[in-house]
Amino acid sequence: MVKDQAETQTQDRTETVVVGSGFGALAAAKKLAKAGRPFVLISETTEHLFQPLLYQVATGVLSAGEIAPSIRAILQDYPKADVRLGRVVGVDAEAKELVYEAAGERHTLGYDNLVAATGARQSYFGRDEFAKVTYALKTVNDAKRLRDQIVRCFEEAHTTTDPERAKNLLSFIVIGAGATGVELAGQIKELAGRYFEQSMRGVTAADVTVTLVEGAGVAMPAYGGKLSEYTKASLEKSGVEVVLNTLVTDIDAHGATLKAHGEAEGVRRTAETVIWSAGVQANDFARVLAEATGCETDRAGRLLVNPDLTVGGRADIFAVGDMTSLNNLPGQSPVAMQGGRHVAATILGKKKRGTPFKFRDKGSMAIINRFRAVTKVKNIELTGAFAWVLWLAVHMVYLVGFRNRYVAIMSWFGSFVGHRRPHFHYAQEPQQIAEPRAVEESSAAAEIKTEVITSEVPVEKKETVTVS
Repeated sequence: MVKDQAETQTQDRTETVVVGSGFGALAAAKKLAKAGRPFVLISETTEHLFQPLLYQVATGVLSAGEIAPSIRAILQDYPKADVRLGRVVGVDAEAKELVYEAAGERHTLGYDNLVAATGARQSYFGRDEFAKVTYALKTVNDAKRLRDQIVRCFEEAHTTTDPERAKNLLSFIVIGAGATGVELAGQIKELAGRYFEQSMRGVTAADVTVTLVEGAGVAMPAYGGKLSEYTKASLEKSGVEVVLNTLVTDIDAHGATLKAHGEAEGVRRTAETVIWSAGVQANDFARVLAEATGCETDRAGRLLVNPDLTVGGRADIFAVGDMTSLNNLPGQSPVAMQGGRHVAATILGKKKRGTPFKFRDKGSMAIINRFRAVTKVKNIELTGAFAWVLWLAVHMVYLVGFRNRYVAIMSWFGSFVGHRRPHFHYAQEPQQIAEPRAVEESSAAAEIKTEVITSEVPVEKKETVTVS
């Protein structure tokens, strides 16, 4: 039982519990809040993350605060909204209770309805060791870590006297040619020519190698046709090497081994930075919910929800977004938001219980690089500058808060029209480096000391001192 799991039980109850703080969770929470219904939102983070713009944090276009506003601030005007920082670790479906950890304690919370929207995390297709030597892009911390790595590589390449090391530092491998991989590859190459080449003497765009690797036969397989062809051509025109029909068989801290379909052996590519954007899997809470409800999952751990977004045989537990699988719907923010609103409408009685969820596809879009993007709305396909402007407009609308929209516009203007990257900050880690003069003096002193004692004690063989 869940009650037995709780070490410290602070029992309370609410009408609805929402787990998560992404697009689906916020959509459900806002609809409940506007209706004046009490709910508790539990999230492991304090921010609502606008995940499609994470790559712009990683490449210095936007700051983390502009795409990850506080979830408390968003819901602060609704008196019946209660936001709690914690991690849900157990669910008792029969008792309608869950257990969450917060501030080193475990608490039990009762509910009438439970909405799960915890999203997804990176999947390495059974090669979890790749996580230690690659850079992912699923959280704000991921974006900051990648941003620091990009700046570090350029800074060290600028000062090193070793040509081979400089080449490796300025080599980037991006695995997975979905929207995130394409956007990252395009932006890194653009960084080289429009920012670092302008601000660093001796570093040119030609020195920077960006390789985009995809196992399928086209870039951005979700689009296909002319849009995929345009994406590949645009990337190659900007200097990105697009490698298709190729799998990654091994990765270490200094590169990856790529194996083309049909080839017996792989080819080693050296690079100081390997970015993984090849797949996703459901977060751990999906497994917790599956065990509690008997709901089946797919290979990626996603819940095989019912048509009305209920979980297992429970009419009071719902799941939306990337942690679910239903009718091959894409793992995109519009699906999560519409799912969240559908669930909230069901809870509020505005939709009859058991009403199937119907996704209204408003189209999809992805940016490639400056002035180049692709957009698909039903049978309408757009490319180029118009699609790029449309991409900016749509993403501006979905940003939360007037200030974030204003700051984002100014950042986009400075980065895409100008050459600024206002959010690049990097401080070199302090290292102990021996001074050459001190080493020489130390060696000389050792020699003098040796000469003094040679008449009494045999001189030991000296070790070579390497100064780095």
